[in-house]
Amino acid sequence: MQRQSHQELVRAPVALCFDLLVDFERYPEVFGTIISAQVLSTDAAAATWTVRFDLNMVIRTVSYTLAYSGERPKRLAWQLVEGDIAAVEGSYELRPLEDDLTEATCSQAVDPGFWIPGPIKRAFERSALADSVGEMKRAAEKAAG
Repeated sequence: MQRQSHQELVRAPVALCFDLLVDFERYPEVFGTIISAQVLSTDAAAATWTVRFDLNMVIRTVSYTLAYSGERPKRLAWQLVEGDIAAVEGSYELRPLEDDLTEATCSQAVDPGFWIPGPIKRAFERSALADSVGEMKRAAEKAAG
């Protein structure tokens, strides 16, 4: 799997960005393709979560479950547990630049489980990743006021 990355500067504190990323029940409000997000398990002390998602992928709904692990407030990583895709793994790295300015970098690798021509797959992944990070940025900046 080839990993794609996208980075944005977010005008919000790093802790607020992290809290937004682990507020999984809000994902359908924040991220356009997510229809539903259901937290199956959580361990706040260990900063781990298991979450089931349904995504609107235009031609069909894709469902999968991800296992998350976090290092508050700087990192959130995930990997596929089960679902309609073959594999997914990724992470958000959050770095405070100033009190109210965070560098957010999302990296992800996805194997849909079926063949897609390389250039089309990479273009779609880049676009989806940029859209997702942009949606996170807008939600965090709105919350920051």
